[in-house]
Parts: sequence; C-alpha cells; structure tokens
Amino acid sequence: MTAFLLYRYALDEEAADDQEETGWKYIHGDVFRFPRNKSLFAACLGSGTQLFTLTIFIFILALVGVFYPYNRGALFTALVVIYALTSGIAGYTATSFYCQLEGTNWVRNLLLTGCLFCGPLFLTFSFLNTVAISYSATAALPFGTIVVIVLIWTLVTSPLLVLGGIAGKNSKTEFQAPVRTTKYPREIPQLPWYRSTIPQMAMAGFLPFSAIYIELYYIFASVWGHRIYTIYSILFIVFVILLIVTAFITVALTYFQLAAEDHEWWWRSFLCGGSTGLFIYGYCLYFYYARSDMSGFMQTSFFFGYMACICYGFFLMLGTVGFRAALLFVRHIYRSIKCE
Repeated sequence: MTAFLLYRYALDEEAADDQEETGWKYIHGDVFRFPRNKSLFAACLGSGTQLFTLTIFIFILALVGVFYPYNRGALFTALVVIYALTSGIAGYTATSFYCQLEGTNWVRNLLLTGCLFCGPLFLTFSFLNTVAISYSATAALPFGTIVVIVLIWTLVTSPLLVLGGIAGKNSKTEFQAPVRTTKYPREIPQLPWYRSTIPQMAMAGFLPFSAIYIELYYIFASVWGHRIYTIYSILFIVFVILLIVTAFITVALTYFQLAAEDHEWWWRSFLCGGSTGLFIYGYCLYFYYARSDMSGFMQTSFFFGYMACICYGFFLMLGTVGFRAALLFVRHIYRSIKCE
C-alpha cells in the first residue's frame, strides 16, 4: 500500500510539472525573440514617444492658461514648435531601441523615423493647401508661413533628430530579457479566428474609444464647428483614462495571446494599443454625416484629410503606450519563473 501511494505521489508530481510547462510558461524560450521589421517597429516607437511627449506639453500649456479660446493660431504655433523641439526624443528612442534589437543600419532607421509621421502629414498638407488655393480660400497658408515651417524643419527638427539618433546609438544599452531565447522558434499552434490580429484589434480599440466617446463630440464641434472648448482639465482627465484603459486592455490581450502559446506579441500589442485611432476615424464618418453641416469637396477633403493625420498620430502614440505596458508585464511574469 505504501509503495502504491509513493507511485501515485510521483505521478502527481510529474503531472504538476507538466502542467506548469503549459500556456505562457511553455514558450519562455520564444517570447523575447525580436520581431520582424525591427527598423519599422523601432521607428513607430520613436514617433509614438515623440507624439506622446508633444501631447503632454500641449496639455501643460493649456492647463496653465497659455491658449486663449478665440486664438487658434497659438495652438497651431505651439504644435509646430514643440514638435520640432521634441524630435530629438524620437531619434533617441528609435535608434536606442533599434540597437537593442541588434539592428545594424541605424542611419536608415533614423531616416524612417523622421519620415514616418512627417511624410504623410506633408503630403496631406500639400494636397489640401493646393485645394484651398484653387478655391481662393482663407484656409490656405501663405507662402511666407510655409517657408518658415520648412526652415524650422530643416534647421531645428532634422539636426535634433540626428543628435538624438547619435545619442541613442552611443547609449550602449542591451535589451533586458529575464529568460534566454532559444535558437529556433517554436511553431505557433492553430488558433481560432477570434484570436487573430483584426478581431483582437477590434476588441482592444472599442473599450478605450467608449471611454472618450462623449468627449469626442465637444472636441469635434470646437475644431470643426463654432463652439468654444475651454474645459481643458476635464479633457486631461479623459486623456489619462484613455491611457490607463489602453494599457490595461493591451496587457490583458497579451496575456491571453501568450496563454494560447502565441509568442509573436510585439507587433500585436502595438496594433492593439493603437487601434483606438481607427475607431476615432470611424467616428469621423458619423460626425460628418450626422452632426456637421459640412459639404463640398474642399470641406470634405479638409475634414477627412487632417483627421486622418490626427488619427494616425493617435495610432502611433497609443500603440507605443500599449507596447510599453505589455513589455513591462511580460518582463514581470517571466522574471518570476525559473528556467534552465
């Protein structure tokens, strides 16, 4: 009888060990395997970090009363100047993370970082300003203002971006992975359709969007209508809630992904975090057709063109927030396990 009990105890111990090596613990040798397209990934993080810093500075200036409700030119000027001054943050973040991912062509990565957000914004602005000139509208920026913006980009943004990239390259920091990565990647098991990227992005973006849905109407009515928005403190609180909800939902979906033994969480966490930007652009369609009085080619192109750039910026910023939160979470849980 004693021998039988010892045999059963040994079987239970083996079963417990096998059970511990299932789910997210089972893929500890693959979870910190670097993602595909690491240069683009690092550039997205650099641009997202810069836009996040830009947003924080704008909120600080708004809360201390710098922006007057009837003076929208001050906000535009602040956006241009602060974006130029924070370009070094984008260069440093992108290049340092790219070097942590064992990237070699940091110059190309720096160029990609500089063009990732400015490129689409410049193309959109060029088209829309041409449309405004053809309509002889006051919305067209004068030639002198365009020259000033180009000079700021040439003399301030680009040098700071390069200096930040050089500082990031020379930082000599290594990627902190609590577990070792195996030589060959483990095959990802077949997963149901709702665990693929698009459904996960839909689930990840809906909850943060629902947290800011009510406030969006007042912001849109102020920017594209005749209302005046002055409650910046409430807007800042909503922004903080947006960041918290984005971080938590991305961490939850990352855990579910790892529990299903899918170790390709890097891009997924970024896309899930940034998916709220797609929901905001979907709200643009509703606002244009149901809440606004805009019509005609010029108003339509201005609204959807500039909102596409804004939502793209939200995508990069919230994607960075989601990935950073997921990275902290993944490091924490894998630091607590013991692997040979």
